[in-house]
Amino acid sequence: MSLKTVIVLVLAWWVVAAPAVAQDDRDVIKIRTDLVTFEVTVADRNGRPVPNLTREDFQIFEDGVERDADFFEAVRQEGTGRPLSIVLALDVSGSMTDSEMEKLKTALASFSNRFADFNSYIAITTFAMRVSTVQGFTNRNDRLVSAISKLRRERDGLSTHAYDAVDHAVRLLANKGPKYSANRLTKKAVVLITDGFPVGDIVSPPTVIDRALEGDTAVYALILPSYSRFQPSKRPLITPLEASGVIDKTGGRSFYASSDNFEPLFRALGEEIESTYAIAFYPDRDRQPKNQFRNVRIVARKGLTVRQNRAGYIPEEP
Repeated sequence: MSLKTVIVLVLAWWVVAAPAVAQDDRDVIKIRTDLVTFEVTVADRNGRPVPNLTREDFQIFEDGVERDADFFEAVRQEGTGRPLSIVLALDVSGSMTDSEMEKLKTALASFSNRFADFNSYIAITTFAMRVSTVQGFTNRNDRLVSAISKLRRERDGLSTHAYDAVDHAVRLLANKGPKYSANRLTKKAVVLITDGFPVGDIVSPPTVIDRALEGDTAVYALILPSYSRFQPSKRPLITPLEASGVIDKTGGRSFYASSDNFEPLFRALGEEIESTYAIAFYPDRDRQPKNQFRNVRIVARKGLTVRQNRAGYIPEEP
């Protein structure tokens, strides 16, 4: 083969390969689809959320064998902190008074203010007989406050499509949520503000759970006393929403308001979100059997209580 022929072949290879080289950044992002990601929340002995932990504070055991984390992200109030994408879903079908609605809007505005200095994007939806997006994802707090100020309740609503609202929020996060680089594991959450008694839904709870887990989305519920069918001075019995598993099976948590002062409720939710961590690793592709469920247990070295969103995983085919 002549030198001229070699040069021509090399140049031809470069022309074909150049587009692929130019797309290296996007290819790196695609690698994330192979990651096994766990959302964990940490609490102390008194049940208080624990923020500001590091990768070294955790241990991962896969089928009893310790392994290292390939990625670790914590929510922090700084530019390098974990990105936040949150959908606030408000039940507007309840029997709240105008005064209670104003207090709720004030608490919602305070919640958005809390994360104004974080790397966060928040969207707002409402639901009753139908689900509506009233504010798309934004990191501008003034837009959030403006959208919150315009919230109104439906006085004649006969249905409460809570599961449909969660499903809508999960898809909103997947399709329109901010896109980050491969090295940033986004904290995705749906905050459902409701009475916990869904009525008239089209989407079933198991479908909602599957979609939320697939999208690494945690569902939190704020149960308001204005909607409650129980005495506000007593802890309500478990609601159908909680019994469905949509909250605990996605790594979320329920919060109950004990009065029409909603500020403590949203403060507790904020502390919970700030105490969540993403721990991810790549599956061992050589381990046999390849398609068997692998149990994963994550513990904190300091003896803290760890709650994780799933018990394990089944490796995907390469």
